[in-house]
Amino acid sequence: MYREKSIGQPFLKIIMVVIVPLLMFACDRSREDKGYEYFPDMAHGSDYKTYSENPAMEDGRTMRKPIEGTVPRHMQPYPYSDDFEGREMAGRELENPLTITQRLLDTGEELYNVFCAQCHGVEGDGQGWLHTSGKYAIPPTSLLDEEIMEQPEGDLYHVISAGWGVMGEHASLISPEDRWKIVAFIEHIIQEKK
Repeated sequence: MYREKSIGQPFLKIIMVVIVPLLMFACDRSREDKGYEYFPDMAHGSDYKTYSENPAMEDGRTMRKPIEGTVPRHMQPYPYSDDFEGREMAGRELENPLTITQRLLDTGEELYNVFCAQCHGVEGDGQGWLHTSGKYAIPPTSLLDEEIMEQPEGDLYHVISAGWGVMGEHASLISPEDRWKIVAFIEHIIQEKK
């Protein structure tokens, strides 16, 4: 008896000999290795990581400071220095331009709870959870201290904007209008305690 060869048998041999080994080698070699890559230079560029050394720069740093005098488009330059003179001048010259309403105070309270309460406490007494939990050893300033209560609102705005002592600046985090809302809420707390 004569048996015809089917066309499928040679095709099956090609699959077994060529494609199966190709699939086996295409899989990763280990869980830590991504396997074989085509164009690895596109997947793994020659960029420098943020804190790594960079031989292309004079000082060897990759992370660059902004060019002096430049201001990001969404930011407004703050004209007062972060020293005693700048704080004093801001206290004298700055006044809250916003009309104080209950809605503004409510917004100011929300912003205060986001940006200030963790250090200065919900009541402004310096008993925020960062200090009371022991995570931060330096006691924050109580906004209810006589010295703070006597400061003008421009002084509070300046400290929020430029920072003071161990408190960092918040001008990069909070818009000028929102800083004034926080100041209005702090002034409201102070007036209630007087």
